[in-house]
Amino acid sequence: MMQARLRARRTRLRQRISEAGLAGLLVSHAANRYYLTGFELHDAQCNESSGLLLITAAGEDYLLTDPRYKDAALRLWPEENLFIYTGGAREAIREFLEKTVDTSSGPLGFESKAMCMDDYGFFSETVKLQPADGHVEEMRLIKDPVEIEAMRRSCGLNHAVFSKVPELLIPGTTEAELAWELEKLFREHGASELSFNTIAAVGPNAALPHAVPGEDQVLDNCPVLVDMGCRLDNYCSDQTRTFWAGDKPTDEFKRTLELVQEAQALAIEIIKPGVPMIDAYNTARDYFEKNGVAEYFTHGLGHGVGLETHEAPSISTRSKGEFKSGMVVTVEPGLYYPEWGGVRWEYMVLVTDNGCEVL
Repeated sequence: MMQARLRARRTRLRQRISEAGLAGLLVSHAANRYYLTGFELHDAQCNESSGLLLITAAGEDYLLTDPRYKDAALRLWPEENLFIYTGGAREAIREFLEKTVDTSSGPLGFESKAMCMDDYGFFSETVKLQPADGHVEEMRLIKDPVEIEAMRRSCGLNHAVFSKVPELLIPGTTEAELAWELEKLFREHGASELSFNTIAAVGPNAALPHAVPGEDQVLDNCPVLVDMGCRLDNYCSDQTRTFWAGDKPTDEFKRTLELVQEAQALAIEIIKPGVPMIDAYNTARDYFEKNGVAEYFTHGLGHGVGLETHEAPSISTRSKGEFKSGMVVTVEPGLYYPEWGGVRWEYMVLVTDNGCEVL
C-alpha cells in the first residue's frame, strides 16, 4: 500500500512537470525525495547527500545514490532504475543525466533552493537546467489520511511529554538539564528523534523566541517557556507552552498569558478552507493592537508542519494563499518582554472540510 501511495505521488508530480514544459525534475531536497520514494528522510550532514531522485516526463524514474545506501535503496526501488555512483560522484551523475534525459524539447527542472551553486555550475555545463522549485512542496501542503494519523500520534506524544513538565520545574534545574529530561522522555516513549532541539527558556530568556538552553536555573517564581516536538512515524510535532514555576505568578505574566491565548483562540476560530491565511495573522495582530501590545508580537503566526518542522505554508504578513482542507499548521502567537521574559502558546491545527481541528 505504501508503494502505491508513493507511485501515485510521482504520477501527480509527472503531470505537473509535463504541464510546466520540463523534461523532468531532479529532486535533491531530502524531505521531497523521501515524500516521493520513502528513501532516506535525512541526509547525514549539510555537506553530504544520500542521493537524488530523477522524475522524467517520459515516465521513467531513477533513484541515484552511493554504495553505502544500495541495500537500503533496493528494499524500496527496482534495481534497473537505481543508479549507484562512486568516486567522482558529480562526474558520474552528470554523465547519467546526459544519457537519460532528453532536453531537446524542454529543460530539466531542479530544486534551486536545495542545490548548491557549485553543483549547478558543474551540471549545467552539459545539461540544460531550469529552476523548478515548489512542485513537491505544493503537493506536501495537503496531508493524506495516513500522514494525518502519523501526525496525530506525534502530537499525542508531545502532549504526553508536556504533561510531565510541571513536575520537572524544580528550582535550581538548569535550562539544559530540563531540555535533556524532556528529550529522554520523548525517546523512552517511542520517538525516533526530536523535531528540533528543545527550547527551554527561563525568565528573561523566554523573550528570545529561539533561545538556546544554557545554565540559567529555574527559580522559585519565574516564567519558563518550553518549545518542543518529536518525530514519530517520520512526522513532526511542534508545540510551545509557557509555564510559571512557583505559586505566585505576577499580574503581568497572567495578563500576558491571557492575551496570547485569546489571540490564538480568535485566530483558530476563523481557520477553514477558503479563508486567506493572512486573515488569521491579522486577527491575532488586531487583537494585540486593540490591547496595546502589538509591538511585542515579533514573528509570524505559524507555519506548516509535516516531514519537516517548518514547511509551507507560512502564516504571516507575507501569506498569499488560502487555507485548504488537509493542511496542518501551527498557530503560535507570542508576546516578548526583554525585562522579564515572555509568553508563547502554540497548537497544531488540522484544516478540515468545514473548519479546523486542534490536534
